[in-house]
Amino acid sequence: MQSYTYLLINFLTVIVCFIFSFHEKIKFYRHFGAFIKASFCVALVFIAWDAWFTERGVWWFNDNYLLGIRIFGLPIEEILFFFCIPFACIFTYFCLDKFFTLNWKPLPEKIFVITSIISALLIGIYYHDRIYTCITFITTACSLFILYFVLKERWIGKASLIYLILMPGFLMVNGVLTGTGLESPIVNYNINDFIGIRILTIPIEDTVYGYEMILWNICLFQRFKKVEQSEA
Repeated sequence: MQSYTYLLINFLTVIVCFIFSFHEKIKFYRHFGAFIKASFCVALVFIAWDAWFTERGVWWFNDNYLLGIRIFGLPIEEILFFFCIPFACIFTYFCLDKFFTLNWKPLPEKIFVITSIISALLIGIYYHDRIYTCITFITTACSLFILYFVLKERWIGKASLIYLILMPGFLMVNGVLTGTGLESPIVNYNINDFIGIRILTIPIEDTVYGYEMILWNICLFQRFKKVEQSEA
């Protein structure tokens, strides 16, 4: 049963959201196609990143909690992670955006984005010798710049707030993956490749890594959804 641990985490992350996707007032199932397209595009990049870091020994996986099936050197459960976590996040974003007004005014959002870009760049440059920290913060800064100033997306403030709302769930899921409640972590990190600051058992970099991944999922989901609606 222990070998199903990571698979069970993925399942529990997604099952409630999946069931409520068919709720009459939500009807998220209508946008499954847009989600699959968006998550697949984003997953390709993050799976490549994940595989590279795994090969370099930045992190590795405890086989005791895995089925033993690997693709591109990654456990099948890790591949599923890049679809299950975004599904839960996009579903939550869709629901909160549907039933609540969470849009930011232009000036506060612009200040937030610029401040976040500068802060992430400075942290990434300062910790240039820590590959996980450096790459995660610098790519997040670049992503924010592209989304806001190039693609002209104006939902970053709203998405950031929703990500903060999702943080307890994120900490619960990622906490188990990094060892909370287990004899040993499912995902282990090379102490020389990240700052060493943790939220419980979770490296602070994981929260930024997840934030960047969700931003791109939201961006592509909304664009694919818009295309589907225009074709309907």
